[in-house]
Amino acid sequence: MVVRHRAFQLQPEIKEVVPTTKYLAKKYGAPESRISEMQANVCAIADGEGLCYKLDDTMSGNTVDAHRLLLMAADIGKQDELLEAMFHGYFEAGKSLFTPKDLLAITDEVGIDHELARILLVSDQYREQVAEDARMAHSLGANGVPFFVFDMKFGISGAQPLEAFAQTLEAAWKESA
Repeated sequence: MVVRHRAFQLQPEIKEVVPTTKYLAKKYGAPESRISEMQANVCAIADGEGLCYKLDDTMSGNTVDAHRLLLMAADIGKQDELLEAMFHGYFEAGKSLFTPKDLLAITDEVGIDHELARILLVSDQYREQVAEDARMAHSLGANGVPFFVFDMKFGISGAQPLEAFAQTLEAAWKESA
């Protein structure tokens, strides 16, 4: 089995970096207090899994450059390390993923050549692949993350009970046999 991480932007339209609570309140027409409650619930669930999420101070912004770096990292065998560093940095350490300076600090942490990453960020390299990944994800039914795809035919949202995953895997297995 091969696990492949693909690009999927949650807010491809966003142009600035703004507090996540404010962004989500505006996007969903909900009071900031309700968004804060939802974020606290996510943090409690993460805590139950041994993660220490701190979502109340997170920022939201465009992640196209982060996705482009992850695609480059896949090509050099560092995608898992970079993804882990980005997840930890954003969700647990309150780091931003939205400026070249922020992203280069994280690529430096995992030993990706600084100049290689910097050159990527001033280019358009991988930009079309990010867009293609988004088109493919939408065609498979993704509208949020996490979203899992098996054999490029069976898609399932991560917010499902274990039984739903078992059924999806069984259907994929049967079709491939």
